[in-house]
Amino acid sequence: MRRGVAGVQGSRISEIGRVRCRLRPIAIEPTLPRMRRRVVGKHVTSVDRVGKRVVLRLEGDARLVIEPRMAGLVLLAHPPDRAHLRFRIGFRGGSVDELFYWDRRGLGSVRLLGPREFAERLGPSRLGPDALAISSEAMQSRFGGSRRAIKVALLDQKAIAGIGNLYAAEILFHARIHPQRMCCSLRDAEWDALHAALLDVLHKAIRHEDSTLGDGTYRNALNQPGEYQNEHHVYARAGKPCLHCGRDIRRIVQAQRSTFFCPCCQPRRRTTKTARQANR
Repeated sequence: MRRGVAGVQGSRISEIGRVRCRLRPIAIEPTLPRMRRRVVGKHVTSVDRVGKRVVLRLEGDARLVIEPRMAGLVLLAHPPDRAHLRFRIGFRGGSVDELFYWDRRGLGSVRLLGPREFAERLGPSRLGPDALAISSEAMQSRFGGSRRAIKVALLDQKAIAGIGNLYAAEILFHARIHPQRMCCSLRDAEWDALHAALLDVLHKAIRHEDSTLGDGTYRNALNQPGEYQNEHHVYARAGKPCLHCGRDIRRIVQAQRSTFFCPCCQPRRRTTKTARQANR
C-alpha cells in the first residue's frame, strides 16, 4: 500500500472529507473541521509506513495515519464500489489528484497526529521493531523466554510490528516450525531459520503486491489484484495436499484466528530430522 501511493509525495493537500456512506463510519481524529484547518494547503513531505499503517508526513511534521485494519484499501484509482468508500483526500501540484480510503468492514481509521502524539501512540513503547528491520538475535531476545505459542507471538504488534495472520502462517511453514511450539522451546538455529523465512516471505509478498483471496477484498493502489496468493503453501489450504510432502494441510484456531500448517513439515515435537533442517 505504501509503495502504491508513494506518488502523492510532494503534492499539496487541497481538500479532505468523508464520503457519503450509509454503513458503519470509520474513526476519524480529530473532527473533520479541525483536521481540515491543520492539513489543507500542506505539502506531503514523505509517504511512510509504521507497522500496518500508511503514514503521510506533512510539512510541520504532523502525520496523517491511515490504518486499514482487516479490509481497508488505500487507493489512487476508483474503488471497487461506492458503497464502502469512506474518505477522500484531494491534491494539487503533483502527479496524483486524489487518494481514496475504502473499507468494506468499517474497522479502519484516519488520524492526524502531531509529533508528540505520534510518538506516544506509535513509538517504540507501543510498537515493536519493524519485521523487515529486526535481527534474528533481537527476535530471540524478545520472544525466547516466552511460553506463548510462536504463531501468537508473531502477531503481537507490541513485540514485532507488521506481521499479519496470513504471513505468520506462511513464515512458520517455510521455517518448518509448528505454530503451537512455545517460543522458549526454539533452538538458536530455529530462530535463524525463522528470521530467514520472515524476510523471504515478506519481501516476496511485497514484490507480488500482497494476496487477493477468494472474497476479492484486497486490491493494490490501482484497484488491481495482488498475486502472492499463488505462492501460498498453507494459508486457506486446509484439506489440500502440502506442496512439499503431500500430506493434508490442517487448520486450527489460535487467539481467535485461523492457523494453517502441515503436520509433517512442521512437527509439534522437535525431531532429529527437523533439527538437521534447522541447522542447514
